[in-house]
Amino acid sequence: MNYNYRYRLKPTDRQRKTLDYHRDTCRQLYNHALYRFNQIPESDGTVKQRVRKIRDELPVLKDWWDALTDVYSKVLQPTVMRIAKNIKRLGQLKEQGYTVGELRWKSPREFRSFTYNQSGFELDKKDGQTVLSLSKLADIPIELHRPLPDDATVKEVTLKKEKTGEWFAIFGIEMDGEPPTKPSLADIDAENMVGIDVGILKYAQDTDGTAVESLDLSAERDRLEREQRTLSRKEYKSHNWKKQRQRVAECHFQIKRKRRDFLHKLSNYYAREYELVAVENLDVKGMLESARNSRNTASAAWNTFTDMLEYKCEREGTHFVEVEPEGTTKECAQCGVATDKPLWVREHSCPACGLKADRDANAAWNILLRGLTELGVDHSEGTPVETALPADTAVVSAKRVLEAGSPCLKEPPKAASRQG
Repeated sequence: MNYNYRYRLKPTDRQRKTLDYHRDTCRQLYNHALYRFNQIPESDGTVKQRVRKIRDELPVLKDWWDALTDVYSKVLQPTVMRIAKNIKRLGQLKEQGYTVGELRWKSPREFRSFTYNQSGFELDKKDGQTVLSLSKLADIPIELHRPLPDDATVKEVTLKKEKTGEWFAIFGIEMDGEPPTKPSLADIDAENMVGIDVGILKYAQDTDGTAVESLDLSAERDRLEREQRTLSRKEYKSHNWKKQRQRVAECHFQIKRKRRDFLHKLSNYYAREYELVAVENLDVKGMLESARNSRNTASAAWNTFTDMLEYKCEREGTHFVEVEPEGTTKECAQCGVATDKPLWVREHSCPACGLKADRDANAAWNILLRGLTELGVDHSEGTPVETALPADTAVVSAKRVLEAGSPCLKEPPKAASRQG
């Protein structure tokens, strides 16, 4: 399995200039390769074959392009091959319903990374600190806040400059061992299964009666709005405008960092604590196109959460299943009768069987039931989906999602009582 480990670099001012020089050289090479790619007719082969043809021209380019000789060869080759990856990504977006155009030349602000592939990099100890030794570049101090796994093979290192001006090293590693074997579905106990309903008021509600509040980013957004207003009053492209633009980028980066930290820890918890996890397969793209609440929908980052949860379940040997979300809120988890209810009604009250429960808890049980059906599990016995539902909910603040494997660090939520 392949994973990415991200670390912050601490380059000196001189090293920053060298990093920017290598980055800009790669950018110019990318633009030149894209120009050459557009000249080659489609009849000359597939996209990858045409890009490889351009990559094979690198020795000839070095004869007259002196700047290329300053950059390690295993950096130049991935730069050219990036064109094929970008075209493949555009094709995937088009299949998902997005309107896509063509690849364009990259400006200095848009091209922010370059990759050492297979060789040219090494972690080392120099002058009492850990450094990342990069061929033809420098020995850059690195903040190795967690060690790389012992059974991992580093395949590549990507150096990325964020809009804030900070540099990061992203290690692409390959785990030598196989992931844990998933347990047999027939052997999974009911308490080791969980259905998760995501929302905005409560970020996640599961079938164990735990509700995790949404992350409060109001203070960060207020600061962002203030900095954006200040930026609008600066003269465009002036020195003060550039400094203020970086402050705005720092605000955006702080919001992104807090959100991803929260999602990583929450997804870690569910992947490690349960043997089967069921979630909704939400059409987030359609929700964002709606005029209602699109900002909060984008901020919730539900697709990011499910993507993290999926690969972490694979890593931990946990079954993961996505189900259709339509009707999960309306249907009664006990008898299956659908009842329309407006969004402001937060309680499920079934007119057929009389069941009363939290609206999101009812949806979470329906998600788990559909997940079991999707996997072909007989849930008539051994699981309480059809006969039980939590009557109360233990609410966990997002601030208490402090470490992986524990959504509430001090004490676990008490088991929710169930009624038939």
